[in-house]
Amino acid sequence: MTGHAHPVDAERVRRARERVPAAEDVGRLTAVLGLLADPTRARVLHALEEVQELCVGDTALALDVTEDAAGYALRVLRTAGLVSRRKEGRVVFYRLADGFPRPLLEHCLRQLTSLTRDQEED
Repeated sequence: MTGHAHPVDAERVRRARERVPAAEDVGRLTAVLGLLADPTRARVLHALEEVQELCVGDTALALDVTEDAAGYALRVLRTAGLVSRRKEGRVVFYRLADGFPRPLLEHCLRQLTSLTRDQEED
């Protein structure tokens, strides 16, 4: 609690309290956003958005990273539930998980990238 004896704007405080997500939900959100803080994992998600499905080797070639780096990124993203996989013989293909919020990639992350790029140019 703060040192305020009374809220400056009681109505805004009430609305904020009603609409701010629970700490547990925000904890899950920040954990997912933390996964996206890794450049390889973020690029994997973008690549899967563009071509729908890739195996580890093709992911590595597309991102110009090692197969170990691509495989690790895909494993972390799969464990988090952001990516799913299917096997075809000995080859495992990865894709964005059903229900993945595509606007996150299509708009939000690209917009944030652009916003931060604009700040660097100023």
